[in-house]
Amino acid sequence: MSGLKARTKIIKMMENVDTETRVGKETTARMISQFLSLSYRASLHHLHLLEEEKIVKRSGKRPYKWALTGKGQKGVVEE
Repeated sequence: MSGLKARTKIIKMMENVDTETRVGKETTARMISQFLSLSYRASLHHLHLLEEEKIVKRSGKRPYKWALTGKGQKGVVEE
């Protein structure tokens, strides 16, 4: 999976957590890796890249909670 696709899936997953369940607007890297079938390390790598771009932020103590900041990323349009 390419990096852009992985980051797009992470963002979409986090948006769905916010709008559909209203439970836990903040998610952990472990939750993301399990939901998207990515390795924990790959999920963490992409979260750190998104954090550098100020698309997500982390809070709390370990395990960190990750949340969207509201600044978006253009998604990949799948054909």
